[in-house]
Amino acid sequence: MTMPFYVPPEQMMKDRADYARKGIARGRSLVAMSAAEGVVLVAANASRTLHKTSEIYDRIAFAGVGKYNEFEMLRIAGVRQADLKGYAFAREDVNARALANAYAQTLGTVFTHELKPYEVEILVAQVGPTREDDEMFQILYDGVVMDKEGSTVLGGQAETVSEALTERYRPDLDLGAAVRLGASVLAGPDGESLPADQLEVALLDRRRPRRCFHRLKGSELDTLLAAS
Repeated sequence: MTMPFYVPPEQMMKDRADYARKGIARGRSLVAMSAAEGVVLVAANASRTLHKTSEIYDRIAFAGVGKYNEFEMLRIAGVRQADLKGYAFAREDVNARALANAYAQTLGTVFTHELKPYEVEILVAQVGPTREDDEMFQILYDGVVMDKEGSTVLGGQAETVSEALTERYRPDLDLGAAVRLGASVLAGPDGESLPADQLEVALLDRRRPRRCFHRLKGSELDTLLAAS
Protein backbone atom coordinates (compact mmCIF):
# COMPACT_ATOMS: atom_id res chain seq x y z
CA MET A 1 0.00 0.00 0.00
CA THR A 2 1.49 3.38 -1.02
CA MET A 3 1.54 6.20 1.50
CA PRO A 4 -0.43 9.32 0.50
CA PHE A 5 1.65 12.36 -0.42
CA TYR A 6 1.78 14.74 2.55
CA VAL A 7 2.53 18.46 2.61
CA PRO A 8 2.48 20.39 5.90
CA PRO A 9 -0.39 22.90 5.92
CA GLU A 10 1.94 25.84 6.58
CA GLN A 11 4.08 24.88 3.57
CA MET A 12 0.97 24.57 1.38
CA MET A 13 -0.21 28.05 2.38
CA LYS A 14 3.25 29.49 1.76
CA ASP A 15 3.44 27.91 -1.69
CA ARG A 16 0.01 29.27 -2.60
CA ALA A 17 0.92 32.74 -1.38
CA ASP A 18 4.19 32.70 -3.35
CA TYR A 19 2.34 31.56 -6.46
CA ALA A 20 -0.25 34.32 -6.17
CA ARG A 21 2.33 37.05 -5.44
CA LYS A 22 4.46 36.08 -8.43
CA GLY A 23 1.44 36.18 -10.72
CA ILE A 24 0.38 39.62 -9.45
CA ALA A 25 3.93 41.02 -9.69
CA ARG A 26 4.10 40.15 -13.41
CA GLY A 27 1.42 42.78 -14.09
CA ARG A 28 1.72 46.54 -13.96
CA SER A 29 0.85 48.67 -10.94
CA LEU A 30 -2.15 50.82 -10.12
CA VAL A 31 -2.31 53.74 -7.71
CA ALA A 32 -5.28 55.30 -5.95
CA MET A 33 -5.29 58.68 -4.23
CA SER A 34 -7.76 60.83 -2.38
CA ALA A 35 -7.69 64.32 -3.90
CA ALA A 36 -9.70 67.54 -3.69
CA GLU A 37 -12.16 66.51 -6.44
CA GLY A 38 -12.53 62.89 -5.31
CA VAL A 39 -10.75 59.55 -5.47
CA VAL A 40 -8.31 59.32 -8.41
CA LEU A 41 -7.38 55.93 -9.90
CA VAL A 42 -4.34 55.77 -12.20
CA ALA A 43 -3.24 52.48 -13.78
CA ALA A 44 -0.46 51.56 -16.18
CA ASN A 45 -2.56 50.01 -18.95
CA ALA A 46 -2.07 50.29 -22.72
CA SER A 47 -5.35 48.51 -23.55
CA ARG A 48 -8.30 50.67 -24.60
CA THR A 49 -10.89 47.97 -23.91
CA LEU A 50 -9.65 45.76 -21.04
CA HIS A 51 -10.11 48.07 -18.08
CA LYS A 52 -8.57 47.75 -14.63
CA THR A 53 -10.95 50.31 -13.13
CA SER A 54 -14.72 50.50 -13.34
CA GLU A 55 -17.91 51.60 -11.61
CA ILE A 56 -19.54 49.32 -9.07
CA TYR A 57 -22.34 51.57 -7.84
CA ASP A 58 -23.25 55.24 -7.41
CA ARG A 59 -20.24 56.39 -5.37
CA ILE A 60 -18.20 53.19 -5.44
CA ALA A 61 -15.43 52.10 -7.82
CA PHE A 62 -13.58 48.84 -8.34
CA ALA A 63 -9.94 48.42 -9.36
CA GLY A 64 -8.02 45.21 -9.94
CA VAL A 65 -4.54 44.06 -10.91
CA GLY A 66 -3.25 40.62 -11.77
CA LYS A 67 -5.07 38.06 -13.88
CA TYR A 68 -7.72 39.91 -15.86
CA ASN A 69 -10.35 37.17 -16.15
CA GLU A 70 -10.25 36.60 -12.38
CA PHE A 71 -10.67 40.19 -11.24
CA GLU A 72 -13.25 40.79 -13.99
CA MET A 73 -15.31 37.93 -12.57
CA LEU A 74 -15.05 39.51 -9.12
CA ARG A 75 -16.08 42.89 -10.52
CA ILE A 76 -19.23 41.45 -12.10
CA ALA A 77 -20.15 39.67 -8.86
CA GLY A 78 -19.74 42.95 -6.97
CA VAL A 79 -21.98 44.84 -9.40
CA ARG A 80 -24.68 42.20 -9.02
CA GLN A 81 -24.49 42.24 -5.23
CA ALA A 82 -24.63 46.04 -5.11
CA ASP A 83 -27.60 46.18 -7.50
CA LEU A 84 -29.54 43.57 -5.52
CA LYS A 85 -28.91 45.28 -2.19
CA GLY A 86 -29.80 48.70 -3.57
CA TYR A 87 -33.00 47.34 -5.09
CA ALA A 88 -34.06 45.34 -2.02
CA PHE A 89 -33.28 48.07 0.53
CA ALA A 90 -32.08 51.54 -0.48
CA ARG A 91 -29.30 52.94 -2.60
CA GLU A 92 -27.72 54.50 0.50
CA ASP A 93 -27.34 51.02 2.06
CA VAL A 94 -24.77 49.98 -0.56
CA ASN A 95 -21.30 50.78 0.77
CA ALA A 96 -17.66 49.94 0.08
CA ARG A 97 -17.05 48.23 3.43
CA ALA A 98 -19.74 45.59 2.88
CA LEU A 99 -18.51 44.90 -0.65
CA ALA A 100 -14.91 44.63 0.58
CA ASN A 101 -15.96 42.10 3.22
CA ALA A 102 -17.81 40.05 0.61
CA TYR A 103 -14.76 40.06 -1.67
CA ALA A 104 -12.55 39.10 1.28
CA GLN A 105 -14.73 36.07 2.05
CA THR A 106 -14.64 34.94 -1.58
CA LEU A 107 -10.87 35.33 -1.97
CA GLY A 108 -10.20 33.75 1.43
CA THR A 109 -12.33 30.72 0.59
CA VAL A 110 -10.65 30.24 -2.78
CA PHE A 111 -7.18 30.63 -1.25
CA THR A 112 -7.87 28.07 1.47
CA HIS A 113 -9.93 25.45 -0.34
CA GLU A 114 -9.23 25.60 -4.06
CA LEU A 115 -6.26 24.06 -5.84
CA LYS A 116 -5.10 27.41 -7.24
CA PRO A 117 -5.53 30.81 -5.55
CA TYR A 118 -6.67 33.87 -7.49
CA GLU A 119 -3.74 35.90 -8.81
CA VAL A 120 -5.37 39.25 -8.04
CA GLU A 121 -5.31 42.27 -5.78
CA ILE A 122 -8.39 44.45 -5.77
CA LEU A 123 -9.47 47.81 -4.42
CA VAL A 124 -12.96 49.00 -3.49
CA ALA A 125 -13.15 52.79 -3.13
CA GLN A 126 -16.02 55.02 -2.05
CA VAL A 127 -15.99 58.79 -2.40
CA GLY A 128 -17.48 60.91 0.37
CA PRO A 129 -18.72 64.51 0.65
CA THR A 130 -15.23 65.54 1.85
CA ARG A 131 -11.76 64.06 1.48
CA GLU A 132 -11.85 62.87 5.10
CA ASP A 133 -14.94 60.77 4.27
CA ASP A 134 -13.29 58.88 1.37
CA GLU A 135 -12.83 55.13 1.93
CA MET A 136 -10.42 52.73 0.24
CA PHE A 137 -10.27 49.02 1.01
CA GLN A 138 -7.48 46.92 -0.48
CA ILE A 139 -8.16 43.16 -0.60
CA LEU A 140 -5.28 40.74 -1.13
CA TYR A 141 -5.27 37.38 -2.89
CA ASP A 142 -5.79 35.54 0.43
CA GLY A 143 -8.76 37.62 1.59
CA VAL A 144 -6.89 40.01 3.88
CA VAL A 145 -8.61 43.43 3.95
CA MET A 146 -6.63 46.63 4.53
CA ASP A 147 -8.26 49.99 5.18
CA LYS A 148 -6.17 52.57 3.31
CA GLU A 149 -6.13 56.28 3.97
CA GLY A 150 -4.87 58.87 1.51
CA SER A 151 -3.19 56.68 -1.09
CA THR A 152 -2.35 53.09 -1.94
CA VAL A 153 -0.62 50.96 -4.59
CA LEU A 154 -1.74 47.64 -6.05
CA GLY A 155 0.28 45.01 -7.88
CA GLY A 156 3.41 45.15 -10.01
CA GLN A 157 6.45 46.61 -8.29
CA ALA A 158 4.28 47.77 -5.39
CA GLU A 159 7.10 48.44 -2.90
CA THR A 160 9.07 50.73 -5.21
CA VAL A 161 5.99 52.59 -6.42
CA SER A 162 4.61 52.89 -2.88
CA GLU A 163 7.83 54.46 -1.59
CA ALA A 164 7.80 57.08 -4.35
CA LEU A 165 4.09 57.76 -3.85
CA THR A 166 4.41 58.13 -0.07
CA GLU A 167 7.24 60.64 -0.47
CA ARG A 168 5.34 62.86 -2.91
CA TYR A 169 1.67 62.47 -2.03
CA ARG A 170 -0.06 65.36 -0.26
CA PRO A 171 -3.67 65.41 0.94
CA ASP A 172 -4.35 68.75 -0.76
CA LEU A 173 -3.57 67.57 -4.31
CA ASP A 174 -6.00 68.62 -7.00
CA LEU A 175 -7.07 66.35 -9.86
CA GLY A 176 -4.35 67.39 -12.30
CA ALA A 177 -1.56 67.08 -9.74
CA ALA A 178 -2.82 63.64 -8.66
CA VAL A 179 -2.95 62.36 -12.26
CA ARG A 180 0.56 63.65 -12.99
CA LEU A 181 1.87 62.14 -9.76
CA GLY A 182 0.35 58.77 -10.67
CA ALA A 183 1.85 58.89 -14.18
CA SER A 184 5.24 59.74 -12.70
CA VAL A 185 5.46 57.10 -9.97
CA LEU A 186 4.16 54.36 -12.28
CA ALA A 187 7.00 55.06 -14.71
CA GLY A 188 9.58 54.04 -12.12
CA PRO A 189 12.51 55.94 -10.59
CA ASP A 190 14.52 56.26 -13.82
CA GLY A 191 11.77 56.92 -16.35
CA GLU A 192 9.75 59.91 -17.48
CA SER A 193 6.04 60.08 -16.71
CA LEU A 194 3.92 57.57 -18.62
CA PRO A 195 2.14 59.10 -21.66
CA ALA A 196 -1.63 59.19 -21.97
CA ASP A 197 -1.76 56.15 -24.28
CA GLN A 198 -0.11 54.03 -21.57
CA LEU A 199 -2.49 55.12 -18.82
CA GLU A 200 -5.98 54.31 -17.63
CA VAL A 201 -7.34 57.08 -15.41
CA ALA A 202 -10.65 57.35 -13.60
CA LEU A 203 -12.18 59.67 -11.02
CA LEU A 204 -14.84 59.20 -8.39
CA ASP A 205 -16.05 62.78 -8.57
CA ARG A 206 -17.44 63.98 -5.22
CA ARG A 207 -19.07 66.95 -6.98
CA ARG A 208 -21.54 64.73 -8.85
CA PRO A 209 -24.90 64.07 -7.17
CA ARG A 210 -25.17 60.30 -7.66
CA ARG A 211 -23.18 58.37 -10.27
CA CYS A 212 -19.71 59.64 -9.50
CA PHE A 213 -17.49 57.42 -11.66
CA HIS A 214 -15.92 59.23 -14.59
CA ARG A 215 -13.27 57.86 -16.95
CA LEU A 216 -10.67 60.45 -17.99
CA LYS A 217 -9.35 60.02 -21.52
CA GLY A 218 -8.65 61.76 -24.80
CA SER A 219 -8.14 65.52 -24.74
CA GLU A 220 -9.30 65.75 -21.13
CA LEU A 221 -6.48 63.48 -19.97
CA ASP A 222 -3.95 65.14 -22.28
CA THR A 223 -4.78 68.52 -20.76
CA LEU A 224 -4.35 67.25 -17.20
CA LEU A 225 -0.99 65.64 -18.00
CA ALA A 226 0.29 68.70 -19.85
CA ALA A 227 -0.58 71.21 -17.11
CA SER A 228 2.19 72.31 -14.79
